[in-house]
Amino acid sequence: MDNYPSILLEEAVNQFASLPGVGRKTALRHVLRMLRLSEGEVEAFANSLVRLRKEVHYCRLCHNITDQDICPICQSPRRDRKLVCVVENVQDIMSIENTGQYNGLYHVLGGIISPMDGVGPSDLEIDSLIKRLSQEDIEEVILALPTTMEGDTTNFYLYRRIQNAGLAKTPKVSQLARGVAVGNDLEYTDEITLGRSIVNRIDFKV
Repeated sequence: MDNYPSILLEEAVNQFASLPGVGRKTALRHVLRMLRLSEGEVEAFANSLVRLRKEVHYCRLCHNITDQDICPICQSPRRDRKLVCVVENVQDIMSIENTGQYNGLYHVLGGIISPMDGVGPSDLEIDSLIKRLSQEDIEEVILALPTTMEGDTTNFYLYRRIQNAGLAKTPKVSQLARGVAVGNDLEYTDEITLGRSIVNRIDFKV
């Protein structure tokens, strides 16, 4: 058991150590670094987290993180509104945007189908995707999910839902070219490889 000279120090270490990938030694270094900052700097740090939790929410169209009701990407008149790229999470949007190779819209599922983890279709933003397809003039849906068993399962489910949704105009469904290694998450794929996978995307095949 660690012996801390201060209960407050221990409480702060516990909070930092609760973050993913942060061990107690790393947490202690962060806390000791905080003690070397001025009160104003620490307050600014803490206030940014409080404001993040209180003021940031999800775009009501694509479920991206935003400070507004609709995110800047959905609002932009320069985006190609006939393309929708379906991703697992917000980090994937950031990764794709960094490639500079995609100029359409997005739809964040908020996860992928994973029975082992208790995540089913009803836990994801799938119904809202089908609703968008019925209301917007979308010509192509790009499936940009992880190249894992769970990602492939989700791709197949989405494809079937889109094909059987009874839409007035069923959009083309494509997926990333296999430049992305099997088993990889998009956020860990280099920008050049990811960009090429988007540009060279292929038709989704069952």
